[in-house]
Amino acid sequence: MAEKVGAWSFIIGALIAVILGAIASTAGTKWVIGLLLAIGVVVGLLNISDKEIVPFLVACVAFLVAAPALGSAVAGFGATFAWLTRILVHLGVFVVPAAIIASVKAILALASSR
Repeated sequence: MAEKVGAWSFIIGALIAVILGAIASTAGTKWVIGLLLAIGVVVGLLNISDKEIVPFLVACVAFLVAAPALGSAVAGFGATFAWLTRILVHLGVFVVPAAIIASVKAILALASSR
């Protein structure tokens, strides 16, 4: 049951980030940020198994490094690609709590193995 909740929470969180990122009036609003953070926590707690931690963290680092670079690159186009920048920011807000939880799990696993 927890696996299904975790999987669905990832899909729902990503969709919410994309949809609300595309809507200019929702960018940076407290309720959107709070919702994405909460769903990210659920994903981090329920969706990442021990064997998936390293690939998940590598993917998170790649995304969190590349997304701001792409956002900066398209910022030069002004309003034409502002929607893409908002989507990337919302996806980042969604991914960060899951990455933090996964990294804490990895640290605890490393510490307990000694």
